[in-house]
Amino acid sequence: MPFSLALPYAIMLATLPANAQQESVHQSGEVDLIQTGEDRHQRLTVPVSIGAAGPFEFMIDTGSQHTVLAGSLAGALGIPLARKAKLTGVAGSAMVDTVELDQISLGKRSYYGLLAPLLDRSDIGADGIVGLDSLQGQRVQFDFRKGLLAVSDAKGLGGNTGFEIVVTARRRSGQLIMTDAVADGVRVQVVIDTGSDTSIGNRALQRALSRRGQNGQMTLRSVTGQEIVADIGFTRALKIDDVTFGNVLIAYADSPHFPLLGLDQKPALFLGMRDLRQLDRVAIDFASRRIYFDLPATSLRSGNGRRELLSHPLK
Repeated sequence: MPFSLALPYAIMLATLPANAQQESVHQSGEVDLIQTGEDRHQRLTVPVSIGAAGPFEFMIDTGSQHTVLAGSLAGALGIPLARKAKLTGVAGSAMVDTVELDQISLGKRSYYGLLAPLLDRSDIGADGIVGLDSLQGQRVQFDFRKGLLAVSDAKGLGGNTGFEIVVTARRRSGQLIMTDAVADGVRVQVVIDTGSDTSIGNRALQRALSRRGQNGQMTLRSVTGQEIVADIGFTRALKIDDVTFGNVLIAYADSPHFPLLGLDQKPALFLGMRDLRQLDRVAIDFASRRIYFDLPATSLRSGNGRRELLSHPLK
């Protein structure tokens, strides 16, 4: 029976001026361990300071190109408005105000000279978003079992130690795209998106998996406040290298973030938190373009050597 849900998703891309730069200061090999929280949609949040103020609750989003600030927080801190920028989210594009952030700090790491779009806190669900502009050149490691975020370089976090599966990805517009993935026999390009709770697929993937049918609709709400209707489907097995995610719920939508990343012609998927939380740990190394998976002891090893995660029940 069709149904509708309103779910928020983070931004994907922002068109900012060419001189919008960021610099980070940290020592090679230095590791930051940060206790994570969760918002009401089970997305990861971390404490972030803005200059000497804070800490504030920011969502960490590997699907967002830019760090974002809630407009109400910018007003409370007296940060003057800068220029307008075009922001593209899951449901469309909008012109938004921006501010220049002299310094933000995540753990012992500080980032300088960020031009941050402003959005409503009610749409973000947090005080801001830590995006890819604050994460490039580093490894970001999520430990779902311990509730920890670690930020460092590959050496500081022990290289490949403790991870069962390592996948090399290609880079486009700062995103790491995994191409060695198959959903129910259909080859698919996959991006890890910690800013959404549900995975989002493009229409090319929906057409390729049309034999599976449709399980209703949901309304996706972007952090820009816009909405888009998506069809709901399931894939029984999403295989990325030697790990298999079972019963992945997919929201199929004509989202503009797919063509902006060149992912609209062939099947593509943004893998959300509902499925990532089946893992013990996942690490994204932006410098080496590698993604690391650590599977729980409860995962099953199939006859062909693949590790299969315990499946979500089909609903």
